[in-house]
Amino acid sequence: MGKLRVNDCVKCVNFPCDDVKHECYLVPDICIRPELISLIMISEATPEHASDYYYAQDNPLFQQTTVQAFKDAGREVSSIQDLLDMGIYFTTAVKCGKTGYGVKASTVKECSILLEKELALFPNTKVLMLMGDVAIKALNSIAKRNGESRVIPSGATYKIRKQEYVFHDKRVFPSYLQAGPSFFIEKSKRRIIAEDIASALTLIS
Repeated sequence: MGKLRVNDCVKCVNFPCDDVKHECYLVPDICIRPELISLIMISEATPEHASDYYYAQDNPLFQQTTVQAFKDAGREVSSIQDLLDMGIYFTTAVKCGKTGYGVKASTVKECSILLEKELALFPNTKVLMLMGDVAIKALNSIAKRNGESRVIPSGATYKIRKQEYVFHDKRVFPSYLQAGPSFFIEKSKRRIIAEDIASALTLIS
């Protein structure tokens, strides 16, 4: 299998959602060999500024917080590229920016159609990490659309995260959001994120 460019394969055409910033629309614009990806980390929504996104140049905010999360988990990495080289791919459940604190359930459901197409590009994925409630809802929407029961049950993440969840032969870890400025503030969640990353990495090493 050769390289593919993700945003050539996954596109929003009519932008039906009314509670997000369409000008912030982003699907990863990277060339990648999809068969080498074994772990996909799904965070919430794209940032307000494209320069903060995972694959932006220099040292974008999403890279800073994500790299630190993996360092907290005991991995010596310094960039998203280092993590890609480990077989880890990063994306968002919602491909446009938020207008407020939350995202409508209808928007998460609509954008999960794109996420489902994106996940299908990576045939050797062993682990999905759902970083926050929006990512959890998105995967549950995918399951429901396919006539399956929800992957992650309702409930506070800290209560349900220790259980074992599987979706299409992939282990699924519900966790907290690692992308963005709140990561540096919420220290208790940061510890949990590190634990979840460490557990996920044992399955792909």
